[in-house]
Amino acid sequence: MKRNVIVGQSGGPTAVINASLYGVVYEALNREDACGTVYGMINGIEGFLNDQIMDMEPLEQSGKLELIRTTPGSFLGSCRYKLPEDLGDEVYPKLFEKFAQYGIGYFFYIGGNDSMDTVSKLSRYAEQIGSDIRFIGIPKTIDNDLVHTDHTPGFGSAAKYVASTVREIALDASVYDNKKSVTIVEIMGRHAGWLTAASVLARKFEGDNPVLVYLPETAFDPEKFLGDVRAALEKVPNLVVCISEGINDGQGTFICELASSVGVDTFGHKMLTGSGKYLENLVKEKIGVKVRSVELNVLQRCSSAMLSGTDQKEAIASGAYGVKCAIEGATGKMVAFRRLPGEDYRTDYVLEDVNAICNQEKTVPAEWITKDGSDVGREFTAYALPLIQGEVKVPSENGLPLFAYR
Repeated sequence: MKRNVIVGQSGGPTAVINASLYGVVYEALNREDACGTVYGMINGIEGFLNDQIMDMEPLEQSGKLELIRTTPGSFLGSCRYKLPEDLGDEVYPKLFEKFAQYGIGYFFYIGGNDSMDTVSKLSRYAEQIGSDIRFIGIPKTIDNDLVHTDHTPGFGSAAKYVASTVREIALDASVYDNKKSVTIVEIMGRHAGWLTAASVLARKFEGDNPVLVYLPETAFDPEKFLGDVRAALEKVPNLVVCISEGINDGQGTFICELASSVGVDTFGHKMLTGSGKYLENLVKEKIGVKVRSVELNVLQRCSSAMLSGTDQKEAIASGAYGVKCAIEGATGKMVAFRRLPGEDYRTDYVLEDVNAICNQEKTVPAEWITKDGSDVGREFTAYALPLIQGEVKVPSENGLPLFAYR
């Protein structure tokens, strides 16, 4: 019996979130034995509540589906809508009435931690009411902080962008060697420093920039930081320092809060920015050398220019694998990656219980963080290097990238 399919995207975009979308849509459209109409949610579950959906099949007929593979951002649009904790809330029967209205049998949600929370709640409600709709989460996050998976689609491309950009910044900083200087690069990462750790891939040799790297997994002491900078400047006159936006004092106060108060988003997360600028002013005041801060901001998640071939391939495969598993009867699961042993990098695609994944965070292992919290060891490099391999040719028109638009 054919079942209609619906797929949505949620949370912050990545360079390959649309590759995952491609994987879901392409696989579903080519499973005519099991899948009927394939719908896309416009602006996630929030848009679906307002009947904002589109038929995805015309994209394949127009050739736009192929363009989606290399288009950054969220083609379907995103949302940060949190479903109520109480499964007795009126929104749940409303959603399932809409699922029935559109004949939905398979539901796929591409996103990170909060998106997996949505999959968890919908699958648990379905079980309560005896619904046979199957709910599958497709992982996505540049933060690489989902548990029970070796890594997440989006991280590899963002890591490649960070490492490449930091290498360019280091070259720029080294142009003038007659005066000491400090460049502070602020990189995304609230509680998990995976992306900031990727900056060490920029190094060409031991002791190369970035010399100092600070992650949110270890308590940050501004006085120790100043000591680290002074010591490093004795060896490297044009110093590059990389920090996570979420560096904190270990007691719940983010460093950016020392300069100003911060707001919160709809999920209650503090909106972090300004750690780099705070440290820039601190170095200027206490050390007195030339200093600047660079905030990579959304560039690290929206760039298609440095797509990782490995990342794109795995994103597509994870979406297709999710469809395959749903057709076979799986629900309440997230597609996960399992790294296989051996010298050559290989992964298996497996399913994990989404209830054990949502609202959890995977941080960089403490044993990978070295030098009293100011550097990252070789274990991380061995872990991350395979994920940034491979180039992707992005179609272009008139010298500019050609992207898919709704």
